Amino acid sequence: MDCLELYKQRNLKEEGEEEEVTLDGSVDWNGRPAIRSKSGTWVAGTIILLNQGLATLAFFGIGVNLVLFLTRVMGQNNADAANSVSKWTGTVYIFSLVGAFLSDSYWGRYKTCAIFQVIFVMGLISLSLSSYLFLIRPKDCGNETVVCGKHSSMEMGMFYLSIYLIALGNGGYQPNIATFGADQFDEEHSKEGYSKVAFFSYFYLALNLGSLFSNTILGYFEDEGLWTLGFWTSAGSAFAALLLFLVGTPRYRHFKPCGNPLSRFCQVLVAASRKCGVQMTPNGDDLYVLDEKESPNNGNRRILHTHGFKFLDRAAFISSRDLEDKKGGINNPWHLCPITQVEEVKCILRLLPIWLCTIIYSVVFTQMASLFVEQGAAMKTTISDFKIPPASMSSFDILSVAVFIFFYRRVLDPLVGKLKKTSSKGLTELQRMGVGLVIAIMAMVSAGIVECYRLKYANQGCLHCSGSSSLSIFWQIPQYALIGASEVFMYVGQLEFFNAQTPDGLKSFGSALCMTSISLGNYVSCLLVSMVMKVSTEDHMPGWIPGNLNRGHLDRFFFLLAALTSVDLIAYIACAKWFKSIQLEGKDEDDDHHTSCKV
Repeated sequence: MDCLELYKQRNLKEEGEEEEVTLDGSVDWNGRPAIRSKSGTWVAGTIILLNQGLATLAFFGIGVNLVLFLTRVMGQNNADAANSVSKWTGTVYIFSLVGAFLSDSYWGRYKTCAIFQVIFVMGLISLSLSSYLFLIRPKDCGNETVVCGKHSSMEMGMFYLSIYLIALGNGGYQPNIATFGADQFDEEHSKEGYSKVAFFSYFYLALNLGSLFSNTILGYFEDEGLWTLGFWTSAGSAFAALLLFLVGTPRYRHFKPCGNPLSRFCQVLVAASRKCGVQMTPNGDDLYVLDEKESPNNGNRRILHTHGFKFLDRAAFISSRDLEDKKGGINNPWHLCPITQVEEVKCILRLLPIWLCTIIYSVVFTQMASLFVEQGAAMKTTISDFKIPPASMSSFDILSVAVFIFFYRRVLDPLVGKLKKTSSKGLTELQRMGVGLVIAIMAMVSAGIVECYRLKYANQGCLHCSGSSSLSIFWQIPQYALIGASEVFMYVGQLEFFNAQTPDGLKSFGSALCMTSISLGNYVSCLLVSMVMKVSTEDHMPGWIPGNLNRGHLDRFFFLLAALTSVDLIAYIACAKWFKSIQLEGKDEDDDHHTSCKV
């Protein structure tokens, strides 16, 4: 009898564990509370990581050599090609705001990821077909020896339509897949909460490993003029990523979209403006807080009141008119907003200065896809009879990312935790982002020094500049490795920071902020190149970045970026010290998953 009773209790316990639901408000495909053992965790997370790797392979199969495609196939000069790549890359990340808006407001992350991946595949197929049919003419053109012919307006239009479809698809997909992956882990659960923090590091590692094949094998084929083969490989990889994503559908956890955030923001601003003359108590006791019956059933946690941006608190002040409206069963959100809605606006306002300080870093980062490649093309790129594609040097950036992710998570993070002797482990996200800026300065100084020596060993009479310096391209390794190290601290820290510090209904927007900083970095890079060329070409001078780099001063441009990043670092430290973390109901202020504002 005792054994039978014990057996029944064990079965009941197992059934109870099997039916345990998540605590963060996530739901399954049918909209029911997600069961912990049957959804999410590393099963879904691994599918998303593989999807990210394949999609990144496809994207960088286009992006890594786009500057060379524009110069060799489309006939643009170095400065124009660098600007075209910067504009295109910037547009990719601008579209991330579109994807984030649709995801947070209406579609949800799963549907948004699926739709934009379909657009991504369509763009890649279109580019592959247009290259095969009319861009690569004569056959095998686009290498360093065979020059491509001119293209008609229709052919040029088809090319730009294809690459901007790719930009739309990848841009709308990227911020949502990162957040969707993090959604698979319940941060209210101790074990899953730790896995959620780790996911961002592995996500960025998957992103870089996915681009490794593009930067080496695909980069080599495209450098040899096999552009169509490279583009079709990218299209196949993107299609495989889409199929893999759809296969994981039954396992995913979801969060319900929360409606248009722009209207919620406007309601706060309008309500606060209407009450600009009211007198408020200093402790905030007279502010409107939704009770359980009024709270919308979307799984979002409340945000606790903070004392910054006092003017916005007026939107939650309960006036006599608001009390009359409530008695009549009417609650006009343009007159009265709950404190959680007000705090949403405060959270975004606090994030903006930090976000602005990351833009200059993205200017540094974008040089890998443009001026680093052009610098490498002007160096010695051969070992015996083997030619190294300049774009493939970014594989050292990827290897550096992999090494430093391991170094940070396994060595530096535990070491710093022991030295701090506190409950928090390692460096905070803000501290890591600051370290990333310091390393970025070192990378630009390294690139400038390499360029000085490249010019020293260059053939000044070279007309086309390719391979015109006897300095080996392997001297670029330190600058690529330093960029990779800075990414681990800056971009992984950024992903964690914006995901942790945005309200539950704006998580995709938080990831989109990371991407739009890259976007604006590309546009700022384009603007800097244009300004530098305009100023430095006066009085018939060749300028800092001419078609023949041997007659220019690319080193000065790199040193200029190092100086701008140094100024940005000072501004960033000031903003980081001012920043205050989001405070969610039911979460300890010192929770390890939330960012400390110390730097």
